[in-house]
Amino acid sequence: MRLDPAYRKITADEFLNMDFGSDRKFELADGVIVGMVGGLEPHSWVKGNIHSWLRERLRGGRCRPYDSDFAVRVSDTQVRYPDVSVYCDPPSWEDLRTTKALPDPTVIIEVLSPSTASFDQGEKLSEYKGIPSVRTIAFVDPDAELCRTVERLEEGWLDHIFSGTRGIVIPALDLTIPHADVFARD
Repeated sequence: MRLDPAYRKITADEFLNMDFGSDRKFELADGVIVGMVGGLEPHSWVKGNIHSWLRERLRGGRCRPYDSDFAVRVSDTQVRYPDVSVYCDPPSWEDLRTTKALPDPTVIIEVLSPSTASFDQGEKLSEYKGIPSVRTIAFVDPDAELCRTVERLEEGWLDHIFSGTRGIVIPALDLTIPHADVFARD
């Protein structure tokens, strides 16, 4: 679609109001609708581990984790569905009843797949860094069982390249998801 001169780029609002009527998922990249591929079992399992761990730890506090069913509005022409996102001080439950995306996540976590790892850690990382509210971005490799955290500091970004068995360090929430819990198989 990108190369078709007749294709009109759309806005994030237009995209979020569309009903795709299928089990397929789509994202909006620079005003262009792009299909997302499904993840394999290790990807799905690790994503569930992370979301469950955060949900339990954050319950009753000011921050809430969401899975990939909830969108992040990156810009007026970008909408992404990270595997896990955390919003602190989100609107009330009543205000969220019809909300499909929020623009101000505090934490974004992507579980890597061999086919998307470069894109996630390249283009998506750059997009996520551009969101002013984001404090921590994490990447999890379920095959190598490694985690990478990119943290916003006053003077720029600190990249904790794949850190062995440290787990997912989330300074913005003052939490570390233990390696064993991220990759648990039971």
